Amino acid sequence: MFKKALSKLKSFESMEIWQLAREINKEIFHLYKSSPLKQDSALWHQMNKASGSIMDNIAEGFERNGNKEFRQFLSVAKASCGELRSQVYRCYDREYLDRQRFEQLMGKVFKESRKISLLLSYLSKSGMEGSKFR
Repeated sequence: MFKKALSKLKSFESMEIWQLAREINKEIFHLYKSSPLKQDSALWHQMNKASGSIMDNIAEGFERNGNKEFRQFLSVAKASCGELRSQVYRCYDREYLDRQRFEQLMGKVFKESRKISLLLSYLSKSGMEGSKFR
């Protein structure tokens, strides 16, 4: 399943996990623009960095053209998903977002984390080394 999909990828922008990470990053920015998070600059900066880290590490790992390096960067992206989930809890606890928006955002971040895990698992088991080793 992944091998066929990965062999067709020409850019990180075409990866579903990067597209979802970008969507999450946009949602975090919209949360900032539409809630009291604007007044909590420390939390906002952490959330902006964590959500950006997800998409940036997927991109950087993909561009390294090597399986081990891609896995390393995917691992960092997955860790950033965990960091962002914790920060979303803080937003909810501080009443910066309602229950519905909390659950919707948390669902996307969980989905992203699961998708990254699946790709990591596949890459770990595959014999693919990456295009720079051809």
